[in-house]
Amino acid sequence: MITAQSKEPRHLVQFSDGMHQANADVLPIKGGMGAGFGPHELLEASLATCITMWIRMQADKLGIPVGPVAVSVSLKRDHPEEVVYEYSIKLEGELSDSQRATLLIAADDCPVRRTLLKRPSFQRCEPS
Repeated sequence: MITAQSKEPRHLVQFSDGMHQANADVLPIKGGMGAGFGPHELLEASLATCITMWIRMQADKLGIPVGPVAVSVSLKRDHPEEVVYEYSIKLEGELSDSQRATLLIAADDCPVRRTLLKRPSFQRCEPS
C-alpha cells in the first residue's frame, strides 16, 4: 500500500510504502515547484520499471545472457476515451535473434502491463 501526505510548498506530496519514500509535485506552470515526479510520470515509471525488471527476471529464468535493459514509456492522453502507453525497449548483450524475440515477447507479459489492461474500478474507503 502507498500512502501520500501533502507537504509545503502547496502541491508537494510525499508518498511512501512504509520503507521507501519519494516526492511528487506538479510543474510551476500548474502551481507547483516541479520538486518531484508528476502523477502521470509515476504511471509511466511504474510500467517502465516493471518491464525492465520483468525482462531481467525472465532472462535469468531462461539463462539468456542479457546485458543492461533500458525501457522508455510515454503516456499519450490525446483522446478523451483512450490512453496509450507507448514504450520502447533497448536490450544490450550478445543475444541471438531468438533470444531477443523471447525477451521482447516476455515484456508484454509484465505484471503492471497485465494490471493496466484490466478494467479499473475505484472504491473509496474510510481511513483506518
